Amino acid sequence: MLNAEIIRSAQEFLQQEALSGWLVYDYLSSNPVFKKIITPSGHVTRPCILFIPPTGSASLLCHHVDAGKFATESEKSSPLSNLQLHIYSHRTSFIESLKAILSGSSTVAMEYSPLNQLPRVSRVDAGTIELIQTLGIAVTSSENLMQYATQRWSQEQLQGHIKTAHKLGEIVNEAFDFIEERLSTSDANSGKPGSVNEFDIAEYIRIRFKEESLESPDGPIVSVNAHCSDPHYEPSLESSSPIKMGDWILIDLWARNSEVPDSIYADITWTAYVGDKVPEAQQKVFDIVISARDSALQYLKDSFLAGQQIQGWQVDTVARDYISAYGYADHFTHRLGHSINNTVHGEAVNLDNFETHDTRHIIPGIGFSIEPGIYLPEFGVRSEIDAYMSAQGPYATSPIQTEIVLIQPK
Repeated sequence: MLNAEIIRSAQEFLQQEALSGWLVYDYLSSNPVFKKIITPSGHVTRPCILFIPPTGSASLLCHHVDAGKFATESEKSSPLSNLQLHIYSHRTSFIESLKAILSGSSTVAMEYSPLNQLPRVSRVDAGTIELIQTLGIAVTSSENLMQYATQRWSQEQLQGHIKTAHKLGEIVNEAFDFIEERLSTSDANSGKPGSVNEFDIAEYIRIRFKEESLESPDGPIVSVNAHCSDPHYEPSLESSSPIKMGDWILIDLWARNSEVPDSIYADITWTAYVGDKVPEAQQKVFDIVISARDSALQYLKDSFLAGQQIQGWQVDTVARDYISAYGYADHFTHRLGHSINNTVHGEAVNLDNFETHDTRHIIPGIGFSIEPGIYLPEFGVRSEIDAYMSAQGPYATSPIQTEIVLIQPK
């Protein structure tokens, strides 16, 4: 199946940027972009190249043994879904066919990132890039083309994401209530206070996901005290800390609708304290983190109103500078946010000027997380929201935590 909407969007971008085409190379599923555009009917064992020109039909170059997996595509009559199938069997025929497909091209976009600056984009091996260049064709990164053509949400996906995000908000607060309930319940025989641990809460959340028709391949993160200092800590049945009075709790949960194909993930992180009053140390760090989060979203809004097109790294810098001003620069150890799509970490722009320098534009139709964090030896704080860049400007799509949740066992 050839995705006509992606082809249309790609050709629109290619015309705007005056590029000769988009060359999508794949070998043994090394490039996930390939299967977003064209889905073979079975396992493909040899290198394939899909070439999308600014106008006209796309061309597919595949090996003879794999041709049957794509043959039906060449028979479609729509101008956008029509596919010119080129078949090779040996190395020489591969090169000659490639030359014919790229005849007249001067610059093509590929899943390549100079100096591997953006690993999420850099899917094509250096040898293949060299091969294209030996044909006298320049290669430029497809970083902005790829997100424009494949990563923008439909309105149905947006509405589904918002619904999922609000379900996650309900579930995380139910999890905090469950902790309070378990700690408030005494054992009928011994009279000892009730108990609960990190793994119990993770299991509770996974059960709620199933009840709400949500799915996630991993997670959630449920961490207590020093475990919160590990941004990707996950409790296990064998190793899990108990939750008790005076504990600091961080829960990070992500999921999507399991009943809708290509549904969009939601991803949020909230924090809580078990007791009547939050200690000053946690309250101070929490206030800094949520202010950094809010400053990033406000920067996006202000920039949009000013007509400025923003790149991912710039938003990271705003929040990072805010946290740095309070002396916690060394304790904010990851990027500000990640792209969100039908995988929890999508292929579009990340809010990142730390792990990488993401120069991709934040364009209408894409969603992402905003999740600053400060991680100290005794505890960590992260506050995560989801946001969407619409044609009318950016806005949060998930519940926003403004106060630390108090868990008060009776």
